[in-house]
Amino acid sequence: MNAPVPVKLLDPRARLPVYGSGCAAGADLYALTDGPVEIAPGGTALVRTGIAVAIPQGYVGLVYARSGMACKRGLAPANKVGVIDADYRGEVMVFLHNHGAVPQVVEDGDRIAQLVVVPYLTAQFQSVEELDDTERGSGGFGSTGLK
Repeated sequence: MNAPVPVKLLDPRARLPVYGSGCAAGADLYALTDGPVEIAPGGTALVRTGIAVAIPQGYVGLVYARSGMACKRGLAPANKVGVIDADYRGEVMVFLHNHGAVPQVVEDGDRIAQLVVVPYLTAQFQSVEELDDTERGSGGFGSTGLK
């Protein structure tokens, strides 16, 4: 399903998010920098995209790592998954963390993350005395086995 998502370019150098292939779920977000941004090993840097988005009501924009950048260069969003709520109209920015052992440089125009727009459900949390039973119960963190 295609849905329009308005994007405001906050800088003439900013780029619209772009899908890398016809079946890609995430659209690439591009760095907007005034020069190289060096991220030390274990360090984090705020990288601008120069765009603001109007996520439709009932949807959320999720900012994920680009697998190639994360695996090959060790760079991924510091908060693992960024959340862009439908009522946020500020600039989309990515805190990139360097998980690697060597400094990494982000250049203007680099693809730094990917944006996935998905529907969500607003839960109505209710306090109860008991929860229903399931086969798994309260088991967690490996309780279903290793293989």
